[in-house]
Amino acid sequence: MLASDKNSLKRTPLYDLHVSLGGKMVPFAGYDMPVQYPAGVLKEHLHTRTATGLFDVSHMGQIALRPKSGKVEDAACALERLVPQDIVAIAPGRQRYAQFTNMHGGILDDLMVANFGDHLFLVVNAACKEQDEAHLRANLSDDCIIDSLADRALVALQGPKAEAVLAKFCAEAPAMKFMDAGPHEVAGIKCFVSRSGYTGEDGFEISVPAGDAERLAKMLLDDPDVLPIGLGARDSLRLEAGLCLYGHDIDTATTPVEAALEWSVQKSRRSDGARAGGFPGAEKILAQFDDGASRRRVGLRAEGRAPVREGALLFADGAGGEAVGKVTSGGFGPSLNAPVAMGYVPVGLATLGTKLFAEVRGRRLPLAVAAMPFVKNTYKR
Repeated sequence: MLASDKNSLKRTPLYDLHVSLGGKMVPFAGYDMPVQYPAGVLKEHLHTRTATGLFDVSHMGQIALRPKSGKVEDAACALERLVPQDIVAIAPGRQRYAQFTNMHGGILDDLMVANFGDHLFLVVNAACKEQDEAHLRANLSDDCIIDSLADRALVALQGPKAEAVLAKFCAEAPAMKFMDAGPHEVAGIKCFVSRSGYTGEDGFEISVPAGDAERLAKMLLDDPDVLPIGLGARDSLRLEAGLCLYGHDIDTATTPVEAALEWSVQKSRRSDGARAGGFPGAEKILAQFDDGASRRRVGLRAEGRAPVREGALLFADGAGGEAVGKVTSGGFGPSLNAPVAMGYVPVGLATLGTKLFAEVRGRRLPLAVAAMPFVKNTYKR
């Protein structure tokens, strides 16, 4: 990378801490982010699965959606014009996974939506946050005040010991269930805390004022059960959990049904629901709910040890024939000590156990459609 390119990268409030901890910094979504620390990706991954990892996800976008009427239900109704999820049904103190869709049913971005009682709190992907904010302003400004919370950092505390670690600083943490979210004090700092994450493990995401972020991160890292975790392990953890990465497993040409995200669209928004449709691409998405889609995201397990990477073509035959699909995420799963991948195939080939072949360096390697998640999640229900 040229020095001028390096200098153009944004830095999160934890940049200096990453450097002091020996983080290997790389460009990611316009930010200078740690891909790993001296412990290495493998140890970071396994430590998160067995103890607790601390991730800097401050590059993500945080947005408050405040109803001009003063009624959070009005902000929820407004947001339902842009997403296929039931936002009205999110109770105060809870959050839900959602997607912005386009007129063709494709996914503009995926996001988290929390009900904070008097407003909605959104977390969106780093690479999409500017267009997401513009999308909200263009469509919801008559009903809502769209407030970009650029003065906040975001950290994720993930792993089986996350509750015990956070309980030392937030007495309310142990009582929280998966997808609970709201304002809480952490070590005397006014934060927004959700019991969620993107590793498949139990854990929390903590939105903290930027000026307090380093102090909070250091307090959490002082616990011997906590290691700093970089982007490398974050990616392998979410892959094992069967979770989509925007721009790879889901994009503007992929619908929620094709992406095997039907579970995220509540019955109330489907064809015979109380508030069916009314979101971009509804005609195509609801038709796929009723009639099925032509392709589907599936899990893939290779027979050998060689990882099958993103972009590898998939074939139904080991010797000839045209490609039937493509791998969208792939790598080595440290928890399984085996390669794992995700990709899209015709629905006729999406049945568990179906044998396929991936083209890797001119060879077709056998693999099979497998259930996801590859590693059982440990969310506290």
